[in-house]
Amino acid sequence: MVAVSLCWEPGADQGLGLPTYASAGAAGADLRANFAVDVRGGITLAPGARALVPTGLRLAFPAGYEVQLRPRSGLALKHGITLANAPGTIDSDYRGPLGVIVINHGDRAFHIGHGARIAQMVLAPITRADFEQIDALDTTTRGAGGFGSTGTS
Repeated sequence: MVAVSLCWEPGADQGLGLPTYASAGAAGADLRANFAVDVRGGITLAPGARALVPTGLRLAFPAGYEVQLRPRSGLALKHGITLANAPGTIDSDYRGPLGVIVINHGDRAFHIGHGARIAQMVLAPITRADFEQIDALDTTTRGAGGFGSTGTS
């Protein structure tokens, strides 16, 4: 287990609690919308609209890891609500507010209430590359075949 340190943003509703895993086997911990006092009624996203939804949190975790922000599958299936930059990446040296860029791909307006579970966060190890310039790449059977080049079944 890797320690992730969390602290509250000024004015955040600490009663919503820290991120939690919904089951023993859950890979992601649920993040909740934590709106400022003057927006505690939440926001409504029109179809096609997006918004930065605050979580009220800041976090710190060890170098060599990232936090990935991912959509909640139920919101995506039932309402077309997902994250505009899924998966979003939080770097280990970032100490600012944790916000989630939510977008409504559905055909109806969607209300995000204060305290609603809006995304999940996954702590993941990273591997950094050592980039090296060369004159030519090795050849493969696929070669430069791009989108759809390996077939449809």
